[in-house]
Amino acid sequence: MADLQKKDLLELYRWMLLSRITEERMTEYHKHSPLPELPHSGIGQEAISAGTVYGLRPDDLILPSLRTRGAFIFKGIPQRMMMAGAFAKVTGAARGKNTSHHMGYRPAGVIAGSGVVAAHLPVGVGVALAARLQKKDYIAVAYFGDGASNRGDVHESMNMAAVMKLGLVFICENNLYSISTPASKHSGIVDLARRADGYGMPGVVVDGNDVLAVYDAAMQAYARARAGEGPTFIECKTYRWLGHSERDPRDLRPKEEIEAWKRKCPVKRFREYLLAGGHADEADLDAIRAGVTADVDDAVKFAEESPFPPGGEAVLHVYGEGRADQ
Repeated sequence: MADLQKKDLLELYRWMLLSRITEERMTEYHKHSPLPELPHSGIGQEAISAGTVYGLRPDDLILPSLRTRGAFIFKGIPQRMMMAGAFAKVTGAARGKNTSHHMGYRPAGVIAGSGVVAAHLPVGVGVALAARLQKKDYIAVAYFGDGASNRGDVHESMNMAAVMKLGLVFICENNLYSISTPASKHSGIVDLARRADGYGMPGVVVDGNDVLAVYDAAMQAYARARAGEGPTFIECKTYRWLGHSERDPRDLRPKEEIEAWKRKCPVKRFREYLLAGGHADEADLDAIRAGVTADVDDAVKFAEESPFPPGGEAVLHVYGEGRADQ
């Protein structure tokens, strides 16, 4: 993190707070006035989105996963547009036709996702291959969870990316549970990054609640990718605080385990780091929180007041405009 200055550290903190408060508002809102989008909260995993996106260039492309909501915003999707997507409003990036955790937005370098678990990984391979064919050095970053890591899509994508030495970085958000199934019950290894060895790429295990550790690992992987040295598998060990989604309140995880991980809160941890290192004081960080809270309030108001898409919107953007050879 030698290249990070005070302004960078404070921006990383702002990003993490923005992700946290956005998720909190969405889950709370859903309790009293159900959103068209069913929230799948990523609270507790904010360091991964912030740490992996901060070092990206504007022309780099990301393929977020279910709990990588922060990455959408950090990569450049306006906060208002992001919230409008959750409300299924026409002002959202997908104009009401897709949820905010699956929608894409090409101007910001966000590739549309899929409701099929891990189906976006092969798309990531295609994005990285496109960079090769265009003779450009932009890279692709694909996110997925520990449960998705068992899908064939992931392994086929890792194999092809490694064989062709494509500029694709695999970010595994290992929050220890696939819905309600513990990682120990769906994988025979503790460190999923070990699987990278079988494909001839580096596999890195990092503390996913330490934003600076995530940033360092990501920057090394991005440098390899741009240099034509191929993909990297980064496993970020973390934990989601809430259940799989807001639809099913049943959560079979031990309460003691949840509370223990809450004490490892990535936002609180980074706040303490900034204070202890003299990078900021309490007033600085409180001002950042106030600003972020105001931004989220504004986004919610914008989403509430935005119209739903008209009926004719359903038949738009189904097919590409023009001919492929034009």
